[in-house]
Amino acid sequence: MAQRNVKRARVGVSGDGEGAGPTAAARPHRHLRLPNYETVALMLQGGGALGAYQAGVFQGLYEAGIEPNWIAGISIGALNTAIIAGNPPEKRVERLLQFWETICQPAFGLPLPAPVEHVLFNSSEAVRKAFTAAQAMSAIVEGQKGFFVPRFPPPLPTVSGPPQLASYYDTAPLKATLESLCDFDRINSGEIRVSVGAVNCGTGNFAYFDNTHTTLRPEHFMASGALPPGFAAVEIDGQYYWDGGLMSNTPLYEVLQSTPRRDTLAFQVDLWSAIGPVPDNITDVQGRMKDIQYSSRTRLVTDMLQRSQRFRHVLREVLDRVPEEQRDDPWCKLAEDLSCSKRYNVIHLIYRHKEYEGHYKDFQFGLSTMREHWRSGLDDIRASLEQPDWLDMPENDAGFVTHDIHRDSR
Repeated sequence: MAQRNVKRARVGVSGDGEGAGPTAAARPHRHLRLPNYETVALMLQGGGALGAYQAGVFQGLYEAGIEPNWIAGISIGALNTAIIAGNPPEKRVERLLQFWETICQPAFGLPLPAPVEHVLFNSSEAVRKAFTAAQAMSAIVEGQKGFFVPRFPPPLPTVSGPPQLASYYDTAPLKATLESLCDFDRINSGEIRVSVGAVNCGTGNFAYFDNTHTTLRPEHFMASGALPPGFAAVEIDGQYYWDGGLMSNTPLYEVLQSTPRRDTLAFQVDLWSAIGPVPDNITDVQGRMKDIQYSSRTRLVTDMLQRSQRFRHVLREVLDRVPEEQRDDPWCKLAEDLSCSKRYNVIHLIYRHKEYEGHYKDFQFGLSTMREHWRSGLDDIRASLEQPDWLDMPENDAGFVTHDIHRDSR
């Protein structure tokens, strides 16, 4: 059983209480002793402005002294991956905050004074909905600082040109932001394994760019987040790539099916929940469609992987009972190849839709909303790490367990 330091302290937050919001002052305040997992993976789904939730989760892991040795991301998850892997441990929360506070400002105009935004965001539900909708419209009209700006003149629907110009927005500011906040030599050093997913526009095939076999550049992370038609395909070595979320919005399968298999603790951070209320108006219908489309059925994939691992685990146990003199049998050798005694512990952290959010929640980059998303991630990971035995190595016949603070608390 994993041993834990039970000392608790309030650090790394700002505002009106524990978990009140992001701050660059986060410090590790308790180190959880993990079992001997060979891989500690952080898997980050796509979801645009909702990605601040992932930053909150990472802050909570950092507070607990949990350092992933493999980070895999898609879309906004890939951008968070670049920030984390591209900085030393003590700078990662600070750089994440710098990144999010940058891209949550309008590209050209001045942001509202903080007190004014605070009042509007924390007013009545009607005012909050109108205010956040206006911020989403601002993102469409003028873009976001350090992230994307509208193309001028805008592209004409039937006029051909270079693939890298076939979009409504220019993401050149994002490249400059990544280069200023990330050390790509560190990303490629192998200190952390880094994987980001994208789709090849020409072949339709899914691709993972991984620092174990590719020298990663800003373009690889930008390709993972190049969601058309807003963002153009990104050219890499003569091929053009779009957002990986077009095919699969979670790197869960990539990490858990990797070989050679390893004892793994995986934190799967999703920004779209498959579970939600049945919508009763057109605006909510649009939002619910996104939830279902981009949730990638994480739990379905997890259940499938759990069943597969159970077969491998049981096969390994059966083989251990076969006499040594019969191990040369061809069927036993095949079973040896298929069996596996490795164990997997998957902790799900899934962002929960807020009542005031509309279908635009993935491109509503308000500072107050960002802080609330961040706070939600921080609260969820803290609650998850407080659960007895959740970090322990699985001991069931599958060698595979899953946990979800929202599901398990119901």
